[in-house]
Amino acid sequence: MSVEVSKEFRGVIVAAAMPMTDAGEAIDEAAFLDHLDWLIDAGVHGLLVLSGTGEYAYLRPDEKKRVVEIALPHIDGRVPVMVQTSEMSLTDTIESSKFAVDHGADALMVLPPWLESPFERGVLYHYERVAQAVAADIALYNTPAASGVEITPAMFRQLVAIDNIKYMKDSQGDLSRIQKLAAICEGTNARVLCGVDPLAPYALMAGAVGMIWGCANIMPHECVELVEHLDAGRLAEALELWKLMWPINAFMWENELDVGFLPGVKAATEMVGRQMGPVRRPQMPVTGAARLAIEAGLSMLPVNGVQRSRLKWREWADEQDWLVRRTEAAGKPDATGRTS
Repeated sequence: MSVEVSKEFRGVIVAAAMPMTDAGEAIDEAAFLDHLDWLIDAGVHGLLVLSGTGEYAYLRPDEKKRVVEIALPHIDGRVPVMVQTSEMSLTDTIESSKFAVDHGADALMVLPPWLESPFERGVLYHYERVAQAVAADIALYNTPAASGVEITPAMFRQLVAIDNIKYMKDSQGDLSRIQKLAAICEGTNARVLCGVDPLAPYALMAGAVGMIWGCANIMPHECVELVEHLDAGRLAEALELWKLMWPINAFMWENELDVGFLPGVKAATEMVGRQMGPVRRPQMPVTGAARLAIEAGLSMLPVNGVQRSRLKWREWADEQDWLVRRTEAAGKPDATGRTS
């Protein structure tokens, strides 16, 4: 007898990374589906497809549709699935949202209109029309540092009056704001999800019901265990585990090595044994120094940890000098007159 999976989003919702080939110009479909299986097998509570961590901003329209077409049937109801359907215009957002719902999405994550923002009145109108157009729960996506548009608590209070606006993914990094949003949700069907990885246990204690979590690509088992400790009231155990998880979460969110979140997560996920491949340009691959820093953070994880190597990182000037000398040597004739 099959077990009915709850469609509520809570706990660990992985913002799934996108494996690629061909210098980042092609989606590695087989690796992507395999990665989704690994996350589900680790016990995560939900998946977000076409996330920012999944390089949504860089995917072509046909690729976004293809990801929905292959991912949702493959997941096949094993966990709830949210799909990001953010587009610049209302018409395109509705079209993308209907496509995702038609293919089985349980919920949609939608950014407010960005770049040429229509101000508060237009943002409210945008969400109201999308909600009217689709038969699925909607998660508002509040990330003003990236979008330039803030969904304020006052706007949230108005939007939760719409039946299928069910969640707010808040990525401002303010625990006081999460508590305020959670208070607004009281007496409604709405819930708060946190999108700031380094706040995970504290956001969940402050009223968020779940994490939309990019770093969960790297450490799904640890993330699930952390939530299980918190759910069971084992606060001391949760915080002890978090001591081991926090360094890599904090590094991905902010570092001094010019490592962006997307390439950092993909590099770390590959280092723990998953097939991720390159990022799509203009995202940049991580440097040698950053790989050592990531390795150091990963070495603390109890399940998805890696061994710290004894490799040393060289400044680029030293590396370049070595490379030049090696290639020059390779081009010189040997005693027989042949070049190596």
